[in-house]
Amino acid sequence: MATGPGPATERLTDSGRLTGKVALVTGAGQGIGRGIALALAREGAAVALAGRTVAKCEAVVAEIDAFGGRALALACDASERAQVDAAVGAAVSAFGGLDALVNNAATSVQGPLAELTEADVDDCWRNGALATFHGMQAALPHLRARGGGSIVNFGSNTAITGVSTFGAYAMAKEAIRGLSRVAAREWGRYNIRVNVVVPNALSPSAETFAREHPDHFARMQQALTLRRVGDPEADIGRAVVALVSDDLAYLTADTLMLTGGGI
Repeated sequence: MATGPGPATERLTDSGRLTGKVALVTGAGQGIGRGIALALAREGAAVALAGRTVAKCEAVVAEIDAFGGRALALACDASERAQVDAAVGAAVSAFGGLDALVNNAATSVQGPLAELTEADVDDCWRNGALATFHGMQAALPHLRARGGGSIVNFGSNTAITGVSTFGAYAMAKEAIRGLSRVAAREWGRYNIRVNVVVPNALSPSAETFAREHPDHFARMQQALTLRRVGDPEADIGRAVVALVSDDLAYLTADTLMLTGGGI
């Protein structure tokens, strides 16, 4: 069952194109967040990994340490502004500044619209849109101090296409896209770029689904143009590297669709 090309390398890359850069990734202990953190570190960035379960982030830090990268694990509930401020402050203190923020943390609640509660909507909102807002505001002065930088936020194809039962999640994800466009317009004067990634990659829940429903998962993959679900590091992480680096220095206020042709 093809799921992606796998990790790009087990060591630091030769290019080191992010050497001297500092990045903070939320929700970095597993899935896409882990893949992004690994990809950034392999290119030479010092990476602060923030997550609710710090033990998961510490495990990823150990992976980064093993190939010679620099990383720091931080306990952070991104829905709480004080914790986000503390995490950003700790990253800046440890590594001397901040050049990139990746707002990956989110919570998904599924259910028919007629049955969703305000608590369901609030859960997705606080852990998605509001968490992204917290991170952006906390990072702004530090990005400005470095003469600019990159913010990468996350949308969802469930919101863009209107997938049934994802109403609460879709609300939060489309709010993030609107917030990102406004921030790009307001902060471009500071050389801060703000973009959104819409990913299709193997999350822990997707891996569980693939094991429990292999036939259904195989059909889902065949429906994709590239016939496979993306790899969190090789497909999503390396694209985030490009957004953070100078490779896409003229891209802002945009949405990068990394869905394998799934929309």
